[in-house]
Amino acid sequence: MQDHTGSSLDNAIAMQKFGVGQPVRRKEDDTLVRGKGTYTDDISLPGQLYAWMVRSPHAHGVIRNIDTAAAKAMPGVVGVWTGQDLAAADYGPFTCGLPLKNRDGSALKQTNRTPLMTDKVRFVGDPVAFVVAETVAQARDAAEAVELDIEALPAVTSPEQATKPGAPQLYDHIPGNVALDYHFGDAAKVEAAFASAAHVTKLDIANTRVAVVSMEPRVALASYDKASERFTIQVPTQGVAGNRAGLAKILKVPNDKVHLLTANVGGSFGMKNINYPEYICLLHAAKALGRPVKWTDERSTSFLSDSHGRAQDVHAELALDKDGKFLAVRVKGFGNLGAYITGVSPSPLSLNTGKNLASVYKTPLLSVDIKCVVTNTTLMGAYRGAGRPEANYFMERLIDRAAEEMGIDRLTLRKRNFIKSSQMPFAASSGVTYDSGDFQGVFAKALELSDHANYPKRKKDSRKRGKLRGIAVGSYLEVTAPPNPELGKIVFEADGTVKLITGTLDYGQGHATPFAQVLSAQLGVPFEAITLEQGDSDIVHAGNGTGGSRSITATGQAIVETSALIVAKGKRAAAHLLEASEADIEFKSGRFTIAGTDRSIDIMELAKRMREGKMPEGVPDTLDVDHTTGNVESTFPNGCHVAEVEIDPDTGVVQIVNYTGISDFGTIVNPMIVAGQLHGGVAQGIGQALMEEVSYDESGQPITGSFMDYALPRAGDIPLMTVGDHPSPAKSNPLGTKGCGEAGCAGSLSTVVNAVIDALSDHGVEHIDMPLTSERIWRAIQDGKKTKAA
Repeated sequence: MQDHTGSSLDNAIAMQKFGVGQPVRRKEDDTLVRGKGTYTDDISLPGQLYAWMVRSPHAHGVIRNIDTAAAKAMPGVVGVWTGQDLAAADYGPFTCGLPLKNRDGSALKQTNRTPLMTDKVRFVGDPVAFVVAETVAQARDAAEAVELDIEALPAVTSPEQATKPGAPQLYDHIPGNVALDYHFGDAAKVEAAFASAAHVTKLDIANTRVAVVSMEPRVALASYDKASERFTIQVPTQGVAGNRAGLAKILKVPNDKVHLLTANVGGSFGMKNINYPEYICLLHAAKALGRPVKWTDERSTSFLSDSHGRAQDVHAELALDKDGKFLAVRVKGFGNLGAYITGVSPSPLSLNTGKNLASVYKTPLLSVDIKCVVTNTTLMGAYRGAGRPEANYFMERLIDRAAEEMGIDRLTLRKRNFIKSSQMPFAASSGVTYDSGDFQGVFAKALELSDHANYPKRKKDSRKRGKLRGIAVGSYLEVTAPPNPELGKIVFEADGTVKLITGTLDYGQGHATPFAQVLSAQLGVPFEAITLEQGDSDIVHAGNGTGGSRSITATGQAIVETSALIVAKGKRAAAHLLEASEADIEFKSGRFTIAGTDRSIDIMELAKRMREGKMPEGVPDTLDVDHTTGNVESTFPNGCHVAEVEIDPDTGVVQIVNYTGISDFGTIVNPMIVAGQLHGGVAQGIGQALMEEVSYDESGQPITGSFMDYALPRAGDIPLMTVGDHPSPAKSNPLGTKGCGEAGCAGSLSTVVNAVIDALSDHGVEHIDMPLTSERIWRAIQDGKKTKAA
């Protein structure tokens, strides 16, 4: 037997360069930056047709008739369908699968959305019919020829107004429009704590509705194979396994009768992690016509039909003793669900608010009372952070206001209430237990890197130039996505590559590189030989998708567990090839070695020998492993952000002049990618804080339907950021990682708002709701001047 010694030095160098903790460039950047990616709209099939949706122009109304005769007679049209047509196919409804309960123990009330409406329309953009034609232009022209007879009804867009007597009712089975009356906490104990408090701070806070506006609009390409009775759909998602199962349930077919494919995805932030009516319409038409059918959304209809985010109106209160120690916090109010409940939409407004409200502070008691209400607006969904930035925002606004009211320095008040690292693990009043964290250390580092001590000098300089300057320091903590199993399948291919198959899905995060770094560190396989497969439901048979800042933790744990199984298989095979006892085989840095000797075999060579040779009975013939983990536990990423702003009092224009973010993301696999994720999250937080807001008029017509009236931050609005780390590795997973993808939003939302309020405090401004536009700021300054003069 000839030993294969290979190049252990090369493997060691590869692991050093591409292992965990290294700032390795993203594998996919060359493809994406050079425009060589493949998105769903880039894909075409022979003989494909094109669909166009017909949508309701009314926010609320009864469907009396839909006349499709003229549309059917137009050139190129091959089919027109209404809700009645699809109802005959007996498809299942779109529902919410979360086991959320009302305060009385009853289940969340479902809206049971159908692919096309048959009885009523409930928001502007509600799909009521669709046209399929030979070209997009023909389909669009024909859609405009569909005649709708809809009897308009009064509409309601405010969740609070929707609960009042006499308000328009969206559903007969949802009285008062309250689909979920959510309660968490011991109300009696919380009430007692407030009664004994030396001080109570109260704030009414609007958490504005935002649109997702991903770079890539929604799009789908559907086909049907009559011989196998199998549907195929190419669609951008956040995970193929879960979305395939959801479509199969609605279609009422077994999972294996649906093949879901996802190529490159141009952003999602939660919006593409649910199925939409358009997808069922396309699949129905593809089956009926025997030809592929494609639909590509446009930006104007994306504003109407893509799920929105945030949208809460709350009354928040913080109880403190005479020294400023927190006794209890409570939030009550309303969450806007929009017209239909699908996906996880009630959770950010209710459950996640409660889980994250206590943040990094020793808050003995908390309660959350949120009525989740259906309204005549676009449906709500998860949006980057999905309840975590909102809860942190409520808490940090309360703390700054309490400090002002009690005459306690804002930093001092936070320090008095931090959970200490020596108290870990810490059972929070939210019902979760934090396993790790040094919140005081993160806070101190943020103050140091932001040069907080010299802020008074900078404020004085701003005043000389006629500017208002403000600063805010805000901590945050996130409870990442709840436990879910995750797929970690590893295949050693004949061409010398190693394919990693996982149920998470990259829609901008950069999974290929950090996942390869973890796998390379675990098995010593060459970094450049590792490929990633996430987008084919025939291969990715399990997994919970990407969302809730879970990917590196869930897939990382799956890689670690799968790698251990591969090593076990490899030891049996190496023992056979090296003619040794399995007990004498050791594995390190990609090599199986007979203990105490220099006889070894590289893992890649071993995989090749196993594949090409015939292994005896009892010895595995491949190193491939298909493994799904058990539940992956939540992690608790946290951090502290410092924002400094300058305001021109003559115009109200805000400039963020300094920004610092210190994070505890536990073990960081790739610092470069983590920094990018942080930057992106901060940018979205800045957008909501200063400029983004979806709004409707009194009749339910959307006012913000394009980029002419919905503002997104541009490059000039985003400051250069100083970022740093103060990690406390998680105890809940083998890598010690904590989620990072949504943390930028959690830190920036409150910090930017508090900094602006601080700058305006000289004019007596105590609170302004988001977005803090220049017009709102200018008016607040003018009102402050009038009050002061009076």
